[in-house]
Amino acid sequence: MKESILDVLLYLFEHYFTNDTVPPVGDRDSLQSSPLYSELTQAGFSPAEIGKAFDWLDALAEQRPESAPKRINGPTRVFHGPELDKLDTETRGFLLFLEQHGVLDPDQRELVLDRAMALDQEELDLDDLKWVVLMVLFNQPGSEAAYAWMETQMFLDEPEPVH
Repeated sequence: MKESILDVLLYLFEHYFTNDTVPPVGDRDSLQSSPLYSELTQAGFSPAEIGKAFDWLDALAEQRPESAPKRINGPTRVFHGPELDKLDTETRGFLLFLEQHGVLDPDQRELVLDRAMALDQEELDLDDLKWVVLMVLFNQPGSEAAYAWMETQMFLDEPEPVH
């Protein structure tokens, strides 16, 4: 069985969200009787991980900005405690790179960090963090260009520079 919330999220992202189809689920109570739930369990995901993945998505949706002005050049982010344990130097550096080049604003960076920390993994590697960034940008209105750039970076051997 697959054991990670991130695995469930990636499955959903690749099979539903990138095809502009909404998963066929009404409310949370009807999830267990939905075709999506059956598909996920047949794909090898446990009911606990499916539930955690939907909780993760619910928390992401609750944090969508309401046309608030974007902060530019916010304060320097200092990582601490559990963040240092979960995110190595490479992943923290990548977040800084994305912010410095305008792919993420400070609010989006914090949302990425929140969602990364909510995953049930002790450590996140750079590829895992890139998927979290992609899912967050997909969920953010007005981030289409940043999403498109990030999507190209996911599938290139050598990333393109940000312009």
